Order: sequence, then structure tokens, then C-alpha cells
Amino acid sequence: MKVLTDSNIKDLPLIQKGKVREVYNLGENVLLLATDRISAFDVVMNEAVPEKGMVLNQISEYWFSKTKKIIPNHFLYSNIDDYPEELQKYAEILEGRSMIVKKAVPLPVEFIVRGYITGSAWKTYKVNREVNGVRLPEGLKEYARLPEPIFTPTTKESDGHDRPIKIEEYYEIVGKSDGEYLKAVAIELYKFAHKGLRNKGLVIADTKFEFGKTFDGSLILIDEALTPDSSRLWLKKDYEPGKKQMQFDKQILRDYLESIKWDKVPPAPELPPEIIEKTAESYKQAYKMITGLDWK
Repeated sequence: MKVLTDSNIKDLPLIQKGKVREVYNLGENVLLLATDRISAFDVVMNEAVPEKGMVLNQISEYWFSKTKKIIPNHFLYSNIDDYPEELQKYAEILEGRSMIVKKAVPLPVEFIVRGYITGSAWKTYKVNREVNGVRLPEGLKEYARLPEPIFTPTTKESDGHDRPIKIEEYYEIVGKSDGEYLKAVAIELYKFAHKGLRNKGLVIADTKFEFGKTFDGSLILIDEALTPDSSRLWLKKDYEPGKKQMQFDKQILRDYLESIKWDKVPPAPELPPEIIEKTAESYKQAYKMITGLDWK
């Protein structure tokens, strides 16, 4: 299986190297590449998950195509034959795990929509029945579906954990007009994906979007969309409030790290081959259920 931890494309300026993605400047546009790196608890592991970046890239492309009527996105093309000449010699690296996208300035907020109560939202709810200042009904069980999806934005921190913010602070950061529009768009994107995935046997509990502003002032969807890295996905047939859910994301890795009592501080511990293999299979199963296609 193919594994890519670093692209090392020397012919282009590197704009950003994230935990998973690398962004290169192409002048008017940008090359976005997904590596096979994986992180947990904000720490990048030493081992990579084979073909994970390809899975994420192709799931994002699937959703960019499906959601462009809701809001335009940054995707332009991903056919290697159409890439600029200076990238042709990197075709083997780029094939299946990259795309050419529009340039945009990312907004400094993570746009999180939750349709179910779980994760950090559950911990907050148990304390005061609120999440990001949104009051929720009494008596909810963990993993319960909310009456309506809620918008729970966070800051986007370069170091450390993102910080949950209330709607007033969110409006201060992005502006009231853009903020109201993008809040509505994020919820509509979530509802669209939730309805479609339920028909395919999946429940999308929550998800994170990123938006950016192009140089002509347009707001567009950027980064990744509705992938196992940015969303919590559960099996519909096993779903039951109060019962731990089977997840198609990094939960296999997180559960292992919790089991060995790792302190969540670098350096990352060595991962057993079986954990890496199970994680890879989880991503590929998610790809098949989302797109309806076998992973090749």
C-alpha cells in the first residue's frame, strides 16, 4: 500500500504544512495535498496510515461536487493530466491525494455543527445543560439526537486546543452579516449530509467546516468536507442513545492511546501494526458507505 508522510515538492513555495495537509502556492491557485499522517489529541503520530490521505481527498471531492448548490467551494480539478507542467514529475505522489483549488483567505473560526450530543459537548451539557451558550433540553442521554442541529463555533488555534466561543464572540470575529449567512450555510450543509448518509446506513453526529474569502470578496467552502477526520460518523443500524457508538474516524487510535494511559504530550508512543491496519480499514469502509464505491 502507498504511504506518504511528506511530499517535499521542491519546485513550489510551501504556504502551510498542517497536521495532515500541505498547501503549495501555484500563483493564481493552490495545490492542496493530503498526506497519510494522523494525529490524536493534537499530536501527530510517528506512524502514518496507508492511503488515508487519498481517502480524505476523494471523500472531500465527492462532497464538493454534491454541495456546490448550497455554497460554492474552492475545488477546481484533480486530474493529474491537467496539472501545471512543473507538477508532472510528481504525478506518482499527487495522484489521488491532491487537488487544485481556488485561493482564499481562511476565516479564523472552526464552523462546527452538532446534531447529536457527544464528545466535548456532552461533557459541557452534564455540567450546565448548555453547549457554547446554547440551552439544551433536560434529560438527554449521551449520543442522543438533538431536536435541531446546533452551531457551536470555536477559535482556530495554531498551538494548543481550539476554544469554544459563544455566538456573540463569533459575530465579533467574522462580522454579523457574514456570520449569520455562514451559520445558516453550515447548518444546511450538515442537514443535507445527514439526510443523505442516513439513507446509506450512516449517522453523522457532528462535523466541522472551514470557510474562506476569495480576493473578489466571495465566501466559499474550503479545506476538507464531511470526511472521517472532520466528522463523527456512526453506523445507523447500531445507533441507540446512551450506547457507545461504532465510529468511522480516529476513534480506534484514540481508544488505544487511552488504554495505554498515554499522557497526550509529545513524543507520541509507538503504534502497533494492528492499530494502524484497523484504522486504515475504518477509513476505507467510510469511503465505501459515503460514495457507494469500492476503494481501489
